[in-house]
Amino acid sequence: MIDPKVFFDALISNDVRFFAGVPDSLLKDFCACIAENSPADGHLISANEGAAVACVSGYHLATGKTGLVYMQNSGIGNALNPLVSLADPDVYHIPLLLVIGWRGEPGTKDEPQHVKQGKITLGLLETSGIPYEVLDGAAADVRSVVSRACGNIRDTGRAYAFVVRDKTFAPYPVKAAAGAHEKYPLTREDAIRAVVDGLSGADILVSTTGKASRELYEYRVALKQGHQSDFLTVGSMGHSSQIALGIALQKKGVQVFCLDGDGAAIMHMGSMATAGAKAPGNFRHIIINNGAHDSVGGQKTVGFEIDFVRIAEGCGYKWIARAQSMEELVKAVRDIRSSDGPSFLEIRVNTGSRKELGRPKETPVANKIAFMEALST
Repeated sequence: MIDPKVFFDALISNDVRFFAGVPDSLLKDFCACIAENSPADGHLISANEGAAVACVSGYHLATGKTGLVYMQNSGIGNALNPLVSLADPDVYHIPLLLVIGWRGEPGTKDEPQHVKQGKITLGLLETSGIPYEVLDGAAADVRSVVSRACGNIRDTGRAYAFVVRDKTFAPYPVKAAAGAHEKYPLTREDAIRAVVDGLSGADILVSTTGKASRELYEYRVALKQGHQSDFLTVGSMGHSSQIALGIALQKKGVQVFCLDGDGAAIMHMGSMATAGAKAPGNFRHIIINNGAHDSVGGQKTVGFEIDFVRIAEGCGYKWIARAQSMEELVKAVRDIRSSDGPSFLEIRVNTGSRKELGRPKETPVANKIAFMEALST
């Protein structure tokens, strides 16, 4: 396995000193190393992968140097627009180094949302004209690998990618849990259970990707309930609110709840403006804010540095509240059901989840079919 600090030092020795990206579970140890060893103005956890490419492009325009963008391969879609219409040699010819976690690599076992992306990852880079090297823990001389990649960037003035296999980076101990806010007594799972307990059997839930959907699934199992009222988004980070909005606009007699996360909401925050302007009265947007990308390693978001309540107000949501205690939450769930939407609730919680947290046993297609049948009745 590659020591993240050795890899980081090799980057620094090649004058790669600016880092931006969206955290990935395969890169969590490398991300932890960046966070601990970079100055405040040398590292940015971006809203989305395209924004990271743009920010690193700005760094190059300001300094003439090469920066690094890290992401999960699921984020290539977000990154492609600025990669081919901003950084590409046919446009501004901006050099940058990409470090991409290869979820769903063919021949490995992974979650459904990663399978297709894993198959097309290398092809997307090839189609985009971005040279790459597959990186794994067997790399004998990390310094030479990094020097070769940076030399390619210097020679061509264009992007180069490392596609990183699972278990490539050795563990990197994190001294302090990023994003932990112990002052908030609730966990995300507490919040999800309270929301479910406050709904009626006719209400539906669209839950964001990651641990939120897994916790919702397991609570339904604990209650001996089916999952037909829940759309468990297993990919498409940041888009759950628009899935819920599309449903709400067509099913006006149904209360549609979106269980969102702070990182997901920030990734595509413009969706809040669309929901507020369209103003469906049955749309209920709930952001569970723990200030962290909890599903991929706990890296910090800006969830507690911005004011979701004021943002929702500015976007035109009609009913708005914040809760951080169980008493406040129970009341807020009761009130949001009777509110004139679009409605918004921020629930502030602590980080962390159960270690034994499972995953849905049904396939995404089975979930979709059951959900659509429930909606049609």
